[in-house]
Amino acid sequence: MNVLVVGGDGRAHALTWRLARSESVETVAAAPGNPGIAAMGADCVPVDPTDPGDVAQVADDLDVDLVVVSPEEPLVNGVVDAVQGRGRPAFGPTADGARLEGSKAWMKEVVADAGVPTARHAAFSVDDEDAALAFLEELPGFYVVKTDGLAAGKGVVVTESIDDARDAVHRYLSGEAFGDAGRRLVIEEGLTGPELSLLVVCNGREGWPLAPAQDFKRIGDGDTGPNTGGMGAYSPVPFVGPDVVDEVMKTAVRPTLTTLAARGIAYRGVLYAGIMLTPEGPKLLEYNVRFGDPEAQVVLPRLAGDFGQLCYDAATGSDIAPRFADDAAVTVVLATEGYPTSSRPGDVIQGIEAAEALPGVTVFHAATARRDGQLVTAGGRVLAVTALAPSLADARARAYEAAGRITWPGVQYRRDIAEAATAAAVDS
Repeated sequence: MNVLVVGGDGRAHALTWRLARSESVETVAAAPGNPGIAAMGADCVPVDPTDPGDVAQVADDLDVDLVVVSPEEPLVNGVVDAVQGRGRPAFGPTADGARLEGSKAWMKEVVADAGVPTARHAAFSVDDEDAALAFLEELPGFYVVKTDGLAAGKGVVVTESIDDARDAVHRYLSGEAFGDAGRRLVIEEGLTGPELSLLVVCNGREGWPLAPAQDFKRIGDGDTGPNTGGMGAYSPVPFVGPDVVDEVMKTAVRPTLTTLAARGIAYRGVLYAGIMLTPEGPKLLEYNVRFGDPEAQVVLPRLAGDFGQLCYDAATGSDIAPRFADDAAVTVVLATEGYPTSSRPGDVIQGIEAAEALPGVTVFHAATARRDGQLVTAGGRVLAVTALAPSLADARARAYEAAGRITWPGVQYRRDIAEAATAAAVDS
């Protein structure tokens, strides 16, 4: 079959890369794609991926058999609705299901109806600043403030300082920080424990978990500094066995799918459950409605079997059976100087070929561009350097060796991705 991937981020590159290795897939195109995707030989179509009509027209022009949507904004805007309206299968939720990520307050309503364990929380709008500040006073000293709308993974403040939490409330509700996306917000009691990313492929009735992963949100080693879109990830997770996955499916994912169905929403695509493994058991932090970035870059390389067929079966309502190799994967995100508060585009990138010369290493492009024949930076998170190896320790060592071969002025990346997990895997 012929497949169109919607998006141009690192996750879109990973999806295109994995689809191109599927026996069922003859061609893969991307809209708009990126230089890394183009280097694979895939057709990159210049189109606004957030415009449902334009994406549906590209799918018609290319006469594709399946559309796979990478980022959240096209899903929230109704790209899947538009594609399905033209009679083509699409892997991803329709706009009603995508509200799980498009509105964190609505997501919390669904979670409450489903009885999913989660943090104590409350939602507030632009005229509710006094009430929001009063709610902060009720919490025990660990605060999470989130934009209600989309903020590219950066609309979250996690802090033990009530002054910082108050400042976030003011900046969000005033529109100073994230515009309209922040004029409604959710405040949560902070949870403690290891985090888990569980990606679940859904066919409109049921969900099947993929391999667990763990990502690293903060910019600095030791989980310091502000939140980002994600600075690295690894899979498998040594401390997460089948029992934990079963518990998350039982207490969170399946009740959520049942509740959505009761609201007339047949959820298809990926449901990303962000979980905190608290002393009281797994609790839901958030849902996303697409593959995680950078979790996709470690989960997809470990996936065995035909990924294209898996996506098609889920999109058309068939049952699936994901399988995974025993190998481990680690990805390290390389970002520009100043990220996440700023980024510097236009710096020449060198060393990708040398990095990919290492066994099992693939460099996924997240924000790159071509200028005068040279590859340059084009955003904050630029590359995701992924290594696949027989063990987590080998994958980590190889990912960092590869990352060290890539340079541009001011490149930054965390040095502790999968460090604790590697030690835990060795000890076990």
